[in-house]
Amino acid sequence: MLERESNLKAWLYLAPALLLLSVFTFYPLFNSFYLTFLVGYNYLKPDKIFEAYTLVGNFKEVLSDKLFHQALKNTVVIVFVSVPISVIVSLLIAVALNGIKKLQGTFQTIFFLPYVTNAIAVGMAFAFIFNTNYGLVNQFLGWFGMDPVKFVTLGATWGTSMIALLVYTIWGGLAFKIMVFLAGLQNIDKQYYDAAKVDATPRSRVLRRITIPLLSPMIAYITITSFIGAFKAYRTVIGMFGASLAPPGLLPKDSLITIVGYIYSYIYDTAPGAISIAAAAAVILFVITLVFTFIQMWVSKKRVHF
Repeated sequence: MLERESNLKAWLYLAPALLLLSVFTFYPLFNSFYLTFLVGYNYLKPDKIFEAYTLVGNFKEVLSDKLFHQALKNTVVIVFVSVPISVIVSLLIAVALNGIKKLQGTFQTIFFLPYVTNAIAVGMAFAFIFNTNYGLVNQFLGWFGMDPVKFVTLGATWGTSMIALLVYTIWGGLAFKIMVFLAGLQNIDKQYYDAAKVDATPRSRVLRRITIPLLSPMIAYITITSFIGAFKAYRTVIGMFGASLAPPGLLPKDSLITIVGYIYSYIYDTAPGAISIAAAAAVILFVITLVFTFIQMWVSKKRVHF
């Protein structure tokens, strides 16, 4: 009887969260899978919302679309360039901050500011920084006698605009990682570092043999969540390049569109069947993210020290 009452109370406490998750997470997820099997879906026609069912038709259309290939290419570049660099840089910054005694709180606040700043506003600021005529980056390059590089203005190439986007993406992702690593560093037992001092162990060896192994659970967590977040990249592109997802004059085949941007382009398309295409692309992104997450978790079991 007591066990039954305890279970009832537990379900009552969980009910609000389960209700919200059901409405805003589980239902949209299952509905997205359902939409991928519909042909000619049009929610504006109540008499005939869809024309027929299909098993793989919408997936074939997405996978054969050259714009999706471009979106996949851009997303993969963002994921596999920005994530490793941001994890390494944030770890090094966290180690440096952890060694600072004076003004440590001030520096932590400074590094945490990007996390609480609107991504679109910061993206517009970075677009200004990379401007050809008056941007800080080109002014810096001019000090070394280099010609201005077109990063975000008319005449920019895919390569130069991607460099600007990666710099912004890496910088924007540092704040949260630094704070997590700092929390992990402060929980490491000081006796390990005291023993290293007694043995006069070089700092580089301390980092490799003590800090990184003991911080490996945090590194695994940050890496997995960062990969998941990078696969969903969209706000950074919007912030720097606007709704066109590319610098002025750049052709769609060279645009900076990501998979999420590709999905949104079909969500806002009122043509029959566009929503099903968006749902199919979303499911493909979900599968890609899930596969990479499982791979990372499998690698983490081999490398993480608990």
